[in-house]
Amino acid sequence: QVQLVESGGGFAQPGGSLRLSCQASGFTFSNYAMAWTRQAPGKELEWVSGIYGDGRHTYYPDSVKGRFTTSRDNTKNTVYLQMDRLEPEDTAVYYCGKGDYADYVTLHDFSSWGQGIQVTVSS
Repeated sequence: QVQLVESGGGFAQPGGSLRLSCQASGFTFSNYAMAWTRQAPGKELEWVSGIYGDGRHTYYPDSVKGRFTTSRDNTKNTVYLQMDRLEPEDTAVYYCGKGDYADYVTLHDFSSWGQGIQVTVSS
């Protein structure tokens, strides 16, 4: 049974940093791509990052490129999202997702999601 548990969310001031972690279990972690998405109140789900199973390829949309960094530790079955230079617009619930394959093309290639964790950026 796939389980994805996010941690590390909370409050940050604009310009600050947070690091999200997602502990995975129930599958061979290194065989699957992982992703982070977010959803703010009243807004559509946004794909925030992706990383291949071997960690060699990552994806970021323009809205977070240069500020967010995803990484994974396949020995710990954990994927991370380092968020720097946070902005109020980054306030959202963040979700960790498991891919269906070791790579991905679109967000449709991810079908298992964690429960989400709140990130609030405010002064």
